[in-house]
Amino acid sequence: MRHAPIESSLFVENRARLRKLLPKGAVAAVNANDILPTNADGSLPLVPNSDLFYLSGVEQEESILVLAPDAADEKQREVLFLRETNEHLAIWEGHKLTKDEARTTSGVQNVKWLSEFPTIWHGLMSDAEEVFLNSNEHKRAAIEVETRDSRFIAECRSRFPLHTYRRLAPLLHRLRVVKSAAEVELLKKAVSITDAGFRRAARSVKPGVYEHELEAEFAHEFVRNRAKFAYTPIIASGANACVLHYIANDQPCRAGDLLLMDVAANYANYNADLTRTVPVDGRFTPRQRAVYDAVLRVMRGSIQGATIGKLHRDWTREAQMMMDEELVKLGLLTAADVKNAKPDEPACRKYFMHGLGHPLGLDVHDVGRMHEPFAAGWVLTVEPGIYIRDEGIGIRLENDVLLTDAGPIDLMADTPVDAEAIEELMR
Repeated sequence: MRHAPIESSLFVENRARLRKLLPKGAVAAVNANDILPTNADGSLPLVPNSDLFYLSGVEQEESILVLAPDAADEKQREVLFLRETNEHLAIWEGHKLTKDEARTTSGVQNVKWLSEFPTIWHGLMSDAEEVFLNSNEHKRAAIEVETRDSRFIAECRSRFPLHTYRRLAPLLHRLRVVKSAAEVELLKKAVSITDAGFRRAARSVKPGVYEHELEAEFAHEFVRNRAKFAYTPIIASGANACVLHYIANDQPCRAGDLLLMDVAANYANYNADLTRTVPVDGRFTPRQRAVYDAVLRVMRGSIQGATIGKLHRDWTREAQMMMDEELVKLGLLTAADVKNAKPDEPACRKYFMHGLGHPLGLDVHDVGRMHEPFAAGWVLTVEPGIYIRDEGIGIRLENDVLLTDAGPIDLMADTPVDAEAIEELMR
């Protein structure tokens, strides 16, 4: 665990919220993620399962959380199963959670070793009316590798074929999209570290510096603050900024070009998401400034438009209408282009071809029921952009916004974004 300890009350409250959604007689289980292999005998670092962390704060491989709110034995109403350590593991892999440490972290009082799981699970299943099992149901997920949860589902169906199985993911999506006060504080910490990284990198931008050198500036600031990259950083100079998912980060920054930096920190598994675009030699040209200010106006208008009760598709459409107007002013579209565009293919998509924003939290593209109206506690990214490939100009600006009953709160309001503030920072 790189981050500072988190109060277990966060996870206790999250489990209580889930229990309220489970029907009488239900049992639910959530598994840790697998450690994925690379080449030879290599493996990737463990990426904690977001749902397991949300409910327990546990970030250790092979862990299982079981909830059975109506179990006859009160001690089995929530049970956390852990990999038991031994001398070999201690020497080769290091420290593993003790039962007492797991109780302190999660607030779950009944902590068992994994060797006890089959017997306890069999007993709970014998009494269960419905079984809630978990899977990755993000709409954009690419399910190509079998997960630990998938193997567990197959095993359960084989051993207990007559049970009624239900999906846990929709319940967790409903809960996770609404951030508690404690979660917002963790997101703010990620935002603060991201701000520090951006300021450090921006001061290092100059003609001749390489994109990967700026990536290193972010890495320095993130690691020293007990954080890591929230996603593979995009540091794209010149025409590279017109490639939406550019991650090579291996080209020199040249005078007269713009530099797009889509880089953010992950702190305690909570993610920020920031994009800024800066002039390599410290000052925007008149054309760059005109395009930049257009994107900024759309971002600010969209932040103000992120209000309770609005549908994501309507919010996006409002941004597209603003962008149509800006692109006409920039001479990139004509009024006829806008008028003749199809409703599902607005004219601005030629230059603004991606979405306006997404939920943010334990995942960068966090889970949530995006067909439902915005509600208090949602955190959204707001990230309009204009990409003019013929001119080698790619500008995207992105802030993270907390929705409240009193209106949207820009969590990145203190990170420089006005053109003048960017130029002053780079001086």
